[in-house]
Amino acid sequence: MSVTAAQGFRAAGATAGLKVSGASDVALVTNDGPDRHVAAVFTSNRVEAAPVTWSRQVVSDGRADAVFLNSGGANACTGARGFQDAHRTAELVAATLGVSATDVVVCSTGLIGEYLPMDRIEAGIRLTAAGLSAEAGQAAARAIMTTDSVPKEAVVTGDGWTVGGMAKGAGMLAPGLATMLCVLTTDAVADAADLDAALRAATATTFDRVDSDGCMSTNDTVVLLASGASGVRVEPVALTAALTRVCGDLSRQLVADAEGASHEIAVEVRSAATEADAVEVARSVTRSNLFKAAIFGADPNWGRVLAAVGTTTAAFDPALLDVEINGVQVCRAATVGDDRSLVDLTPREVRVVVDLHAGTATATVWTNDLTHDYVHENSAYSS
Repeated sequence: MSVTAAQGFRAAGATAGLKVSGASDVALVTNDGPDRHVAAVFTSNRVEAAPVTWSRQVVSDGRADAVFLNSGGANACTGARGFQDAHRTAELVAATLGVSATDVVVCSTGLIGEYLPMDRIEAGIRLTAAGLSAEAGQAAARAIMTTDSVPKEAVVTGDGWTVGGMAKGAGMLAPGLATMLCVLTTDAVADAADLDAALRAATATTFDRVDSDGCMSTNDTVVLLASGASGVRVEPVALTAALTRVCGDLSRQLVADAEGASHEIAVEVRSAATEADAVEVARSVTRSNLFKAAIFGADPNWGRVLAAVGTTTAAFDPALLDVEINGVQVCRAATVGDDRSLVDLTPREVRVVVDLHAGTATATVWTNDLTHDYVHENSAYSS
């Protein structure tokens, strides 16, 4: 019940027939107030889906009453008709709930380049509205899954207030203000400006640092709703910390469920001149298919790490680079370090540390290995 763990929220998941599998495919989350504040971040992909375009407008005034989500169809690259369908979806939800369409966020995920079957969407709206409950958070989390193998939920409780959330994503995970679909809720008292600042700070060090396959979605959306139902006004620092914990938990779940992955890999860059440099270096390593394939093959190939580091614009002396893999310093001063055969890559979690010896900044980006199963799944499944 994570997305409904905070007071003032109800949710539902239902089957509208959008998925060939017959699994649930539509979800609805409502904010029953008394506050109905919202903040959101979206994909920076210039080819953005119609629901993203619609929802940007919805959240611009800092208010939202509901979020409707569908899996089984992205409604991306669908032109004017796609935007009309997103708008129509909001109108149908609004009419059912007795709210304004301009206060309904719409999210979609699934195959790009196909129109949504609006008759089924309409039926799904009726089903989810009828099934709204404070106990149906996991049903909503299941309904937004595509290639996910498990629903993703997280909760953090403060002193009399709560932050909860649900997310979906197992592929096309690369940062651009947000990654995948995620709905966060809190019963804390906080205005829209504080929510926006807290959300952007939280996503910057969590979802923005998950880079499963370097492929940025057209539909990425993270929405934060605040009901104020706890009556507890929360300081921005505390709210940001709680949101960061929830987003961090969810982002790790995304990596753990990445399509076909057999390893979860944290690439930590230390002693960078700036945080931006640290992120650039970490992202370069996590996007190296050679490096990811090496980890899949249990090969602690630190040469592939250095090769990726060298492609960046970060400040460092190439002769001073150190690399550590699962606690073994395999590269020291850009040359041979400890025996690479000492590295144990049998655990699912792998930690790579790159020391630039250029400053005091640090950053960590999470990714996964490149496996046969990833290639098979993405050749057999359209997205």
